This record gives sequence, structure tokens and C-alpha cells, in this order.
Amino acid sequence: MQCTIRPIKATDNTRLARVLRQVLVEFGVPKQGTAYADPELDAMFETYTKSKHAYWVVECDGELLGGAGIAPLQESESHVCELQKMYFAAKARGQGLGKKMIVKLLELAKNFGFSLCYLETMPSMHAAQKLYVANGFSYIDAPMGNTGHYSCPVWMTKSLL
Repeated sequence: MQCTIRPIKATDNTRLARVLRQVLVEFGVPKQGTAYADPELDAMFETYTKSKHAYWVVECDGELLGGAGIAPLQESESHVCELQKMYFAAKARGQGLGKKMIVKLLELAKNFGFSLCYLETMPSMHAAQKLYVANGFSYIDAPMGNTGHYSCPVWMTKSLL
């Protein structure tokens, strides 16, 4: 399978929203208080064209299979970003794409001037948590900022310094 990681395009919106929602349903994520309910899920290209925002997608053999983004953490200090909406369809998992995506996005975050990256995830997403830990993220005891994701009880950060 030939895979590419590239910046999101406007034409990706519909396919990406479908993939992200399918992954969330697959993992039994609540539809309220998580990324599933985020209004920007249907307009990801427009959402991530703002300053200090980036969203990259994984495309394999012409099929869009997921993505991840970086953005300032809402209602937080200006040096804190959030790794957002990192979800991959099953056929894209286990191939090192998650690591490549994290490396790319954290490089962008540093270039944007962020010094701390925050993320939220679900307890059922064991492989994702293992990936985050392997890439330098550590668990924290409470949420940061105001993501609106009150149903995500696992929080992690990584220093970008």
C-alpha cells in the first residue's frame, strides 16, 4: 500500500468527516462531549486554515484514511497547542503512519512557536496511548484549556522544548 501524508485540501472535507466518524463509532466513543459532535468536523479544511493551525491527512492508494491536526489549545496559555482529531481507519493502522504524523505535526507546532503540546483521548484507545507515550507524551491528572470534550477522560502533554 502506497501512503502519503499531506496537508488537507478543501476537497477532503466530506471524505475526512466520514472516516473520522467511522473510527469514533468503531471505538465506541460517545457522540456527545467528543470530537464526534464538533461542528468543524464537516469543515476541517476551513477550520485549519487559521493562523497556527494545521491539519494533515493520510492517503493510501488514493483513499483518504485519516489525519491529525495541531491548533492553539482553547482558553489556555499562548504557548500551548493541542494535537487534535488524530484518527486513522483500520487499514492505515500499524504501519508507522501515526508516528510519522506526530513527528510532522510537532515539528509544525515548534515552528508555530508552541512549547507544550496537549492531547485528550479515550481509555479504550490503547494503541493510541501507547503511540503517544512512545513519542514522549506523559499522562497528566486533569484536563487543560476548554476543548468541550467532557467525555474524554485521558489527558497527556509533551514538552516541545
